[in-house]
Amino acid sequence: MNVIALHASDLAIASCLVLLCAAISLVLRLNLQKQILWSATRTIVQLLLVGQLLRVVFTHASAGLTLLIITVMMALAIREVAVRPKARLQRHGNLVISAMAVASATLICVFFITNTAVEPTPWYDPRYVVALVGIVLGSALNAASLALDTMLTGATRERLAIEARISLGAPARQAFAGLLRESVRRGIVPSINQMAAAGIITLPGIMTGQILAGMDPSEAAKYQILLMFLLCGASTLAAMGAAFGAMRHLSDERGRLRLDRLRNPS
Repeated sequence: MNVIALHASDLAIASCLVLLCAAISLVLRLNLQKQILWSATRTIVQLLLVGQLLRVVFTHASAGLTLLIITVMMALAIREVAVRPKARLQRHGNLVISAMAVASATLICVFFITNTAVEPTPWYDPRYVVALVGIVLGSALNAASLALDTMLTGATRERLAIEARISLGAPARQAFAGLLRESVRRGIVPSINQMAAAGIITLPGIMTGQILAGMDPSEAAKYQILLMFLLCGASTLAAMGAAFGAMRHLSDERGRLRLDRLRNPS
């Protein structure tokens, strides 16, 4: 494949766009310049480190090393989902829900795709498994965090309506029905928008990267379609897991609403 190599000077030139964003923030008093520069710095450090790490993993491919990388990636994603919502459950409830939603969605989708459309040999080939897990985690993380945040804040906001349904004899699932739908919908919508815009409005990042790396555009499009479907499934499973997990934490075996399980219930 005809790949155009990038040098440090090329990245330095591209960084002028980031500096421009920071300058605009300063001029307009958006107070985002520090965040922009810090995020850009983190991007450089993180991606360069990951690039070197993956080079080692690909060179010394082994099941143990691949599983270790996946475990670390998943643990970081779970933590990210747990800390994003403003509302927090007691006894590390956010972490428990995040672990259940993100881990199950990621493992189900990656196991499905690596045993059907993509069948790497050996099964732990990091060029496929680590890459797929990384892509799926990003989608699952976003969907789960949106759904969890909507559930925790919505339960407080709709407290009277939920308690009214419960007092009339409705089970927890029925009392939370509207909020559950809203939470899952909010988690899935970004994935739906991404699929709807792909190809016509935007060229997705994966497809663009493959084309720049020299892959035939038709083959790159097939891979992108596969990944889009994979991300849609992961988003749906993660959003559902987070929403239903939050509902279980916010109710008890007697069907009562338990906002006291939030750290700062209002």
